[in-house]
Amino acid sequence: MSYPNQGFESTERRSARRGPLLLALAALAPGALLGWMVYEAVGGSGQGGSSRAGAPDSAFSRMSAAASLQVRSASAPPAASPGDDAKGTSRPGPGPLAGKVIVIDPGHNQGNFEHLTEINRQVDIGTNWKECDTTGTSTKVGYTEADFTLDVAHRLRSLLEEQGATVKLTRDGDTPLYGPCVTERAHIGNEAHADAALSIHADDSAEGDRGFHVIIPGTVHAGAADTRPIVGPSHDLGARVADFFLRETGEPPSNYIGEGTGLVTRTDLGGLNLSKVPKVFIECGNMRDSRDSALLTYGAWRQKAAQGLFEGIADFLNR
Repeated sequence: MSYPNQGFESTERRSARRGPLLLALAALAPGALLGWMVYEAVGGSGQGGSSRAGAPDSAFSRMSAAASLQVRSASAPPAASPGDDAKGTSRPGPGPLAGKVIVIDPGHNQGNFEHLTEINRQVDIGTNWKECDTTGTSTKVGYTEADFTLDVAHRLRSLLEEQGATVKLTRDGDTPLYGPCVTERAHIGNEAHADAALSIHADDSAEGDRGFHVIIPGTVHAGAADTRPIVGPSHDLGARVADFFLRETGEPPSNYIGEGTGLVTRTDLGGLNLSKVPKVFIECGNMRDSRDSALLTYGAWRQKAAQGLFEGIADFLNR
């Protein structure tokens, strides 16, 4: 979210090993992949459980749970490193979400650190003026929020496109170089006439503060902002996203905001104030807490996060 501009260093990508080791790994890969697929099918490592008594269930979620095993095995090896790029290669096709448009907004941008003047300029969010964007936060070892949000967005896009949805990202890799501004992020969803929009973030709070929370828009009618038509459907979207995120990841609702509900209402975020389509933000965890950051930097957990977001959005669209 909006934090002081700090020059966190990005983690370095690991280089590929060559020579005899590469040949040995190539020989072992088929058996390892088969073993891992069986492992995932029976519950994986148990990190971030994927079931909860009383969690919402639907015909769509039961169908998607079975289908998701194939998606997970293709896009999220459990040894994924923090910098892994999980861009999806699937294309929209026939499926239960055919004809639906979803806008995914990966918070912040890796280029924001080099464009502080541009992102610090003030923009009108209806209720007041705020910075165009911020750098976001990072874990204590330098894995940035911007890297995290883009990785989860790519994983989520793949899952949605597998079910036939059309997906638009507000930023994707090196485009744009910084931002976009919070006003532009809202405009992208509006211009796409999105059926649902989701902004992905990770929080910056004290050690010991942990858990996720979903931010839903409050009623705003000021200047260019008028959230009255989207407050109801956005609350519905947020509740479903929170339920399925908890179910898939096992990450608890925030213990420092939201009073344990996992839901928070705000009227000071331009991305929500200016949206004309149902939209919510999610803070997937606290990057400054040791337990949360250990999860957020783990590729297999990020795949579970994407799965929870996917099921929450799908359940909302098929309500």
